[in-house]
Formats: sequence, structure tokens, C-alpha cells
Amino acid sequence: MNRRNFTSSRKLDHLRICLDKSIESGNTGFDDIRLVHEALPDCNMDSLSIKTKFLGHELGSPLFISAMTGGHPETKDVNAVLGEIAGELGLGIGVGSQRAAIENPELADTFSVVRDKAPDTFIAGNLGIVQLKEHGVEWAEQAVEMIDADALAIHLNFLQEAIQPEGDHDASGCYAALRELCRELKVPVIVKETGSGISYETGLRCYGAGAACVDVGGYGGSSWALIESHRSGSVNGREDLHLKGLGERFGEWGVPTVVSLYEVARCGGPVMASGGVRSGTDIAKALVLGANLAGMALPLLKPACEGPDALREVIRDIHQELRISLFLTGKTRISELPQARWYLTGKTREMIENIPGGDRIGD
Repeated sequence: MNRRNFTSSRKLDHLRICLDKSIESGNTGFDDIRLVHEALPDCNMDSLSIKTKFLGHELGSPLFISAMTGGHPETKDVNAVLGEIAGELGLGIGVGSQRAAIENPELADTFSVVRDKAPDTFIAGNLGIVQLKEHGVEWAEQAVEMIDADALAIHLNFLQEAIQPEGDHDASGCYAALRELCRELKVPVIVKETGSGISYETGLRCYGAGAACVDVGGYGGSSWALIESHRSGSVNGREDLHLKGLGERFGEWGVPTVVSLYEVARCGGPVMASGGVRSGTDIAKALVLGANLAGMALPLLKPACEGPDALREVIRDIHQELRISLFLTGKTRISELPQARWYLTGKTREMIENIPGGDRIGD
């Protein structure tokens, strides 16, 4: 199998594993957050708006449809449904890694279908930082052009690379490549982790390189270590017990989403919360902690495979939970949520209070 076909096949493996296997690990920390109830809200819940703004774009809500798939002919229909609903509801959406379609342009329509279905909404392209380092700004420009992207997400997935048999273990030069991209690319750059979280220090480096937003991609949701562990049986036609064991052990690696969000929000730049976001209430809690958007992928994948009606219904429920959360904190606009009061308990509180140089909760 040549390289471009191998990349495409791997994308289909990942999609099938996400649909069929248990690939979530850990605790995001959202359960340790309790929003203070406003018993006497002075507003009408049915008239509340959940619209928001992000990087100069008007969005229907702070729910961002996070990168899921693309790069194999069988993924086109899923992206078509995701794009259709994103366009209909005015939601931001990210596509999966576009590497396969850059290597093989015949696969470009598995990504561009999102723009076809959502001509006016905010769409983020997607490229790995390893591919950016190897191929430079030219590949990034191709990714943007392929879908007429409004921004480009550069994903950091070194946990996955470290245990993947075909993974790239050389991260040297990646930061310099990111700085060059932020200087040269015509659209904003989003730096995105893929399940292990981003620390305060790394957040500062990303913003310092010129990133327009950091997506924390924290621990507690889908685990790429577990995905690769499940995939171990299909790499060479037989199960790789070494890879399987590594994936299982490193399924517990990473900074929980809430802790990572708390750290990166202190950096002062736009931030997206993703990694185990599973409800409208989780979105509200993320916004209270300083997120501008909250990304969700796995909960939307199965309904997207069922069709637009199923996906629309799931998102309707998420939006209703968000609207109720807004109402019960006494807020009338999404932009007011950071003013809501909240309590933090358990292991998440312990971790945040032990951040070097961080403020104690309640100070």
C-alpha cells in the first residue's frame, strides 16, 4: 500500500473504531464544577439568545462541531451531514486532518463537501504540526484553499504519534514551523491538542508564536491512545500486543479538560474548550471558566452517521440545556456567563490549587 492510500485507510480505521469501540478515558473535571443557582432570574428563558461571536464571525451558539473525519471516500457522507447542520444552525465546524487529501487530491471532496453544504458558516481546516514542519506553509495554504477555510487548526497529537507504529517521534522544529505559519498564513491559526490538554506555559508559547486561539483538547473524552490500542489488530493484519499495551497504559495520560482550560484561560487569549464536552451544561461551565467556544465531536458522530434529522435533534437538546443553564444563572447573554459564580470541588480543585504560581480558588 503506498503512502497516500495508507493515510486514507488509517482515517477510515479511526472512524470505525470511534463508532464501534469504547474509546473514552478519565474525568474531564466538569462534574466538579457547580454553577451557583439564581433562584430569582429577572429574564424570560424563551427569549434568551445563545448566539455568540468568535474571531470576527457571528455564530448561532458557542457549540463548535470539532474535527472528526474526512480523507476516505466513505467519510464524505458524514461530513456532508455535519456541514448541512452547521450551515443550517450557523455553527462553527472543523474538518478532520486534511493530510490524506493533500497527498491524494482525489479525496479533496470528502472535505470540501462541508463548505458546499455550509457556504456561509465558520469553517476551520486541519493539519498536523508534524506535516506542517515537513512541508511548510505551502501545505497549510492548500488545506485552507481546499475548503475555503476561515481559520486553520494545527493539531498537536504527540501522544498518538509516540505509540503509533508509523508515528513521527521527532518534534524538533515544530515550534519554529508554527511561528512561521502564524506570520505567513492569510487566515487565523488555531493550535489544537487532541486529548492530552495544554498547560499554561505551552499556551503562552502558542500565543507568543502568533496563534489566534488555543483549543485545549483536554483529557477526559476520546483517547487517541485507546483508539490506537484498538487499531493494533489491523496494522499488519495481526494484533500487536506491544502497541495494544502502550495504548492502554497511556489512556490515562493528560491534563483534564477543566484544569487545562483554567490554565490556558489565564494566558489571556481566545480559547476553545474541547475534550469530553458532553452536554449543554458542560458548555455553560466551560464558558464560565473563560472559554469562547466549546468543541464537541464524539457525541455528534453517531447521529451524523444516522442523518441530518438525528443530528439536528441531538444539537437541539444540547442547545436547550445551554439555554436553561443561562437562565438559571440569571444571565441573558452568552457574553455574561463568565460573570456567573461557581464552586469547584474534588480532584479538580486539588489540581488547580496546585498549579505553580496559580491563584487559590476563591482568592
